[in-house]
Order: sequence, then structure tokens, then C-alpha cells
Amino acid sequence: MKAEDVIDEQLAAYNARDLQRFVATYHADVEIFRPPTTAPVLQGKDALAAFYGANRFCHPKLRAEIFSRVVIGNIVIDHERVNGLPGRPMDAIVTYEVQGNTIRRVWIFTPTAS
Repeated sequence: MKAEDVIDEQLAAYNARDLQRFVATYHADVEIFRPPTTAPVLQGKDALAAFYGANRFCHPKLRAEIFSRVVIGNIVIDHERVNGLPGRPMDAIVTYEVQGNTIRRVWIFTPTAS
């Protein structure tokens, strides 16, 4: 499976709000970062499932879309927009590191207020 196929499956599960299918796309020891913080904000599938179950998949209008993508080997970089969360849509640059057929690390870059 190509790296972008793994991310496409993750996105489809996210948009379906299918927590089990979504979490299955991630490595058991997944690490999620939100720079500039250097320590992971989420680590491991259990933490991932708990966060997304309580903070994302509870929103019935949740939907993410990809505006652009760059793929270099096992690295996938997407410009994403998430709709359906409280407030306005959230734009982010998300970098995924795919290992085997799972997502091993994720870096989520969001705009900061100026």
C-alpha cells in the first residue's frame, strides 16, 4: 500500500466518524506533534482514540477536506481544512510519516494569531 493510500483511508474513516476504522490506520506507538511544541501531544492508539472520540467524532457535521498534497516516499504533506467543529473552519498543514501500512508520526501546523 502506498503512503497516500494509508492517508486516504484515514481521511475516509475520519469523515465517516468511524473511530475504530480511523484508529486502525495508526501505528500502535503513534506520536502526534503540534509545533512549536517538541513533545508529542498524543502518544499511542489509546490516547488517540480517547481524544478523537471525545473531541472530534462527537460533532455530527465533522468533515475534513484536502486542498493540496505532496508525497515524498513515506511522507505525505496535506493542506487540510476541518469543518464542523465549534467556531469557524480550521486550516492546517499536516505532515504524516507512514511506516509499513500505518501512520507512525504526525505533525499538525496551524496558523498562530498575529
